[in-house]
Amino acid sequence: MANKTFSSKAQLLKAAGQDLGVTDWIPLEQSRIDMFAEATGDHQWIHVDPVKAAAGPFGGCIAHGYLTLSLVNYFLPQLVDVQNISMGVNYGCDKMRFPGVVKAGSDIRGRAEIVSVEAIKESVQVVTRVTIEVADQQRPACVVDTISRYTFA
Repeated sequence: MANKTFSSKAQLLKAAGQDLGVTDWIPLEQSRIDMFAEATGDHQWIHVDPVKAAAGPFGGCIAHGYLTLSLVNYFLPQLVDVQNISMGVNYGCDKMRFPGVVKAGSDIRGRAEIVSVEAIKESVQVVTRVTIEVADQQRPACVVDTISRYTFA
């Protein structure tokens, strides 16, 4: 169940600045990192070679930045639910950064806030800042402003 629910266009248009809260923690295991490497062809040793990575700059394997970013799609539905729409689409991203790393086996979670909302033709465009936090780590692994467009039924 989402932390925040919006059931009308008028309600969503007033949502700028709202904190959407945080999700539960999930582990980002080496097996998921390996599957992402297989899916994308990115087999760089810092991601998939535990022996070599142990002697590397991070002391072990780390998740791909784009794997971490892709988990925004896992976390967002837990944080926000826009109802009574005929369509919702991902329009893009702005200001994407990877200030920290996710070591294999670390727990991560999503945190989000609505940055801006505007009417565009018959749709509503929402910019949501999603931060992927890593347990026991001060710096987040990823911060991205996602752009979504919703058309109400």
